[in-house]
Amino acid sequence: MSRGLWYGVAAQTVWGLSPLYWRQLADVPPPLLIAHRVVWSLGTLAVLLLATGAVSARTKVLRPTTVRTCLSAAILIAINWLTYIWAVTTGYIVEASLGYFITPLVSVALGVLVLRERLRPTQWTAVGIATSGLAVLTWSTGTLPWIALVLASSFGVYGLVKKRAPLGPLDGLSVETGLLFLPAVGVIVWGGLGDTSSLQTSWTGLFLLGSTGVMTVLPLALFATSVQRIPLAHAGLIQYLAPTLQFFLGVFVYEEPFGPAELGGYALVWTAVVIFAGEGLRASRQHLADGDA
Repeated sequence: MSRGLWYGVAAQTVWGLSPLYWRQLADVPPPLLIAHRVVWSLGTLAVLLLATGAVSARTKVLRPTTVRTCLSAAILIAINWLTYIWAVTTGYIVEASLGYFITPLVSVALGVLVLRERLRPTQWTAVGIATSGLAVLTWSTGTLPWIALVLASSFGVYGLVKKRAPLGPLDGLSVETGLLFLPAVGVIVWGGLGDTSSLQTSWTGLFLLGSTGVMTVLPLALFATSVQRIPLAHAGLIQYLAPTLQFFLGVFVYEEPFGPAELGGYALVWTAVVIFAGEGLRASRQHLADGDA
């Protein structure tokens, strides 16, 4: 369990510090950067799965329902990646972090609306406070925090789709990137070969583009290993490490605007996160106590 916890922390740290990496690629248009990410991720996954002998669920992959599910997941993750990279490379890291703060709450709301799950009163309270926080941000800034909402909704629905998929995390991502491979190659050929920016013609630029696969697959592999070793309540708590690191990078490293108006809205969201995380931990402990009894 201790090792699993550290795997989870490592995964969230990589995700949390990823803006430092993606900002080095800010000269590459986001669609082209996503295309490289898909191609290099598929290559990294192929090496990983072959090296570990983890190529599994081959018969399931061939089923039409599985392919349709993975295609839906692929479209959602592409939207998520594109939005996140655009936000990070254009100076909206703080709002991107907000999206991942509220993602668990969006997932809970989707569970109620789609899966007909029932929320406990404390969970309803957290959802209500977070919604109030988004309303305050919209009122104070005069614009809807659409980056956060797109990130949270796309990743929330992605999680819902993956919940119904019969594949593991790495197998599923392999199929998803495989489905995106040909469109990605088309984007690279159409928009990439004619680009003569110094970033893409230098060895440093080529190395950064080639490492997008490792930056995608490494934290996912660490996270997948972690959730197999630790309780879900602990996994749920450490998932807030990534947006916290992103928030601090946006405010203190890249000095994005963050005044009293934003602070009021974010304070409500953070309050909701604390309530939600604490309630989940309490429920997990109660479940374990009931099981021991």
